[in-house]
Amino acid sequence: MLQPPYTKYQRLYVYHLDGQALPEVNDPDLIGTWVEDGTPILFFHRPKERLIKEICLRYGCNVIYEADLDYVDWEAGQQIASYTVEGITIVPEWEEGVADIRLDPSVIFGSGFHPSTRLCLETLIKYCRTPEFAPRTMLDLGTGTGLLAIAAAWLGVESITAFDNNPLACRVAEKNIRLNNFEKRITVAEADLRKSTPDTRVDLVVANLYHTLLAGLFQKPSFWQAQLYIFAGFIPSMEQELLASLPPHRTQMVERRRMDRWCLWVIKPKTAPGTSDWQALRP
Repeated sequence: MLQPPYTKYQRLYVYHLDGQALPEVNDPDLIGTWVEDGTPILFFHRPKERLIKEICLRYGCNVIYEADLDYVDWEAGQQIASYTVEGITIVPEWEEGVADIRLDPSVIFGSGFHPSTRLCLETLIKYCRTPEFAPRTMLDLGTGTGLLAIAAAWLGVESITAFDNNPLACRVAEKNIRLNNFEKRITVAEADLRKSTPDTRVDLVVANLYHTLLAGLFQKPSFWQAQLYIFAGFIPSMEQELLASLPPHRTQMVERRRMDRWCLWVIKPKTAPGTSDWQALRP
C-alpha cells in the first residue's frame, strides 16, 4: 500500500521466498507481502537485496525468484489513471480532482482496468440501479482492492461482506474502504473459499474468481441461497466445465456478457424469492 513518504507507485522490486512462516517485515520501502501457496512474495519500492539476504540467513529460506519492473507492467502495460463507468468516477489515490470513489490499487487485482473487473463493475451498477431488484445486502467474493464492494456501497447497498484469501488484499481493501468512508457498510473477511462456504443469505453475490474455485462453489447446495449472482473470472473455453458444475434444474441464466476474452454470467436460483418479478431483469 502507499504509505509516507511514497505518494505513487513507480518501480516494483519483487522477491518470492520459500519460507513458510516469516514474521511481518518492517521496512519503510515495503509495499506489502502476498502469501501464495503458503510462501511470501514481498513487494518494495526500492531494491532490497541486503534485507532479503538477511531474512534468508535468519530464517533458513531461499529466493525462488526476484524481479524488478515498472508499475505499469504489473498492470499489463496499463497506466493507472482516473476513469468513469456509468457515471461513477474512480480516481487513484495519487491523483487530484473530484472523485466518486478514490482507490489505492497497490499490487492487488481489482483496479478496474482488467476486463473481468470492468464487466463486474458495469453489471453491478446495472442491477443496483434496477428498481425491481435494488439489493440491500451483498457478498463480494475475491474482493481484491475492494472496488466492487465500495461501488455497491456508493450505489446504496446497505450491508456488504467482502472476502479474500490474500492478507494483503484484505488490508488494501480496508484502506480503500476507509478512504471512501464506508466502514459502517462494508466488512472485510480473510477466508479461503476452497475450505469454507460463506453464508449467502443475501440479495446479491458478486464472485470474480478462478474458474476452478467457482466450479467448486457451484457444486455446494448451501451456496445457492442468494437472490442473484454475478460471476466472472473465466474465458469461453472454461464455460462448459462451469455449466456442468451448476446444479441441474435449479438455476437460470439471466445474462451472459463478454469483454475481450473474458466472460461474465448473471444467474439466479429458480427457487429464489420473488422469481416471477425478475423477468424485467432480462436484457
